[in-house]
Amino acid sequence: MVKKTGVLLLNLGSPDSTEVGDVRRYLREFLMDGRVLDAPKPIRWMVVNAFILPFRPKNSAEAYSRVWTDQGSPLIVTSRNVRDLLDREDCPVFLAMNYGSPSIPDEVAKIRAAGVTDLFIMPQYPHYAMSSYETVVVKAMSCLKKELPGVHTTLLQPFYQDDDYLDAVETVMRPYLTKQPDLVLFSFHGIPERHLRKSDPSHAHCLESEDCCENCHPAHATCYRHQCFTTAHKVAAKAGLRSDQYRISFQSRLGRDPWLTPYTDKTLESLPEEGIRRLLVICPAFVTDCLETLEEISMEGKEIFEEAGGEWFEQIPCLNDHPAWIEVLMNRINRWRNGVLSSEQSPKQAAPSTIT
Repeated sequence: MVKKTGVLLLNLGSPDSTEVGDVRRYLREFLMDGRVLDAPKPIRWMVVNAFILPFRPKNSAEAYSRVWTDQGSPLIVTSRNVRDLLDREDCPVFLAMNYGSPSIPDEVAKIRAAGVTDLFIMPQYPHYAMSSYETVVVKAMSCLKKELPGVHTTLLQPFYQDDDYLDAVETVMRPYLTKQPDLVLFSFHGIPERHLRKSDPSHAHCLESEDCCENCHPAHATCYRHQCFTTAHKVAAKAGLRSDQYRISFQSRLGRDPWLTPYTDKTLESLPEEGIRRLLVICPAFVTDCLETLEEISMEGKEIFEEAGGEWFEQIPCLNDHPAWIEVLMNRINRWRNGVLSSEQSPKQAAPSTIT
C-alpha cells in the first residue's frame, strides 16, 4: 500500500449559531460527556436536563452573541485559518471539534476518502485534563478504530513545557509587556478538584499536600494543575518576569463543588485593593480565542477589575494563527513526516493510566 500522510487537528467546539436552540444542542452534547460532568449517566441526565438546559442556553446565547463574528464562531473561524495555513497537497490537514461541527465522524469519513494511511492527531490542548485532552482523544481514537481500523496513528502529547510552544507564547506576550503593567495574570481554565484526583494514577499525590505540584511525581504526567503552573513559570522566566510580577488563577468554575483555586474572578476583584491598577491577562490553556477568553476575560473580567478600582486591563490574545504558532505546528508535522516523532510520541505512551 502506498503511504499517504494526513493531519487531524482537534479542538473543543462551538454552537452552530447564537440561536438559543443551537446553543442548547451544543451544551447538551458537551455536558452529557461523562468526562466533563463525571456523575453516573442517570444523574448526569437529570442535572443537565432538569437544572441546566432550561436556563443556561439563553444566557450562553447572549454571551456568544457578544463575540460572534460575521464569519461565525471565533473558535471555528480561527481554527479553519490554522488548518488552511498548514494544509499541503501531499499532506492534507483536517479539522474536527469534540462537540458540534465539524464533527469527528464527518472528518474521519473525509480522511478515509482521501486515502490517508498515516495520521498525525494533534489535540490543540497544551495541558492534560480529562475534560479536554483526554475526552477528545478517546472519542477520536474510538471513531478511527471503528471507521478506519487500518490507519497508523501518532498522537501529539500535551506540550505544556515544550520550548517551541513556550517560545510562541512569549513571542505573542512580549509586545504587551512594553505597556508597563503592574502585574501579569496567567488565567487557566479551571477544573473540579475531583477531576484532578481522578487523573492521579497513584491516588495518593494530587492535592494531598500544599506543595504537591512542586515535588517531582509520576502523577504530573496527567496533572492539569502541575502542568499549568509549569507553563506559567516557564513563560514568565522566558519573559524576564520576577515572581512578584505575575500570578496564576483559574476561571470558568461551574456548580458548587470546589474547583482549582485561586479563582480568576475573585482575584480580579482583590487586585486593585493591593495597588494593582494596570493588569495584563493571558490564558495559555487556550491556543485559540473563544468564549472563555473573549467574553469571560476580555469583557466580564475587565468589568470586574475596573469596578473594583482597576484603571487599565488588557487580555493578551491566544496563539490563534500567529506566525510563531503556525511555525511550531508546521515543524511538528515535518518532524513527524520525517520520522522523528514516530516512536517517542506514539498513542501507547499517551497517559495510559486514564485513557480507556
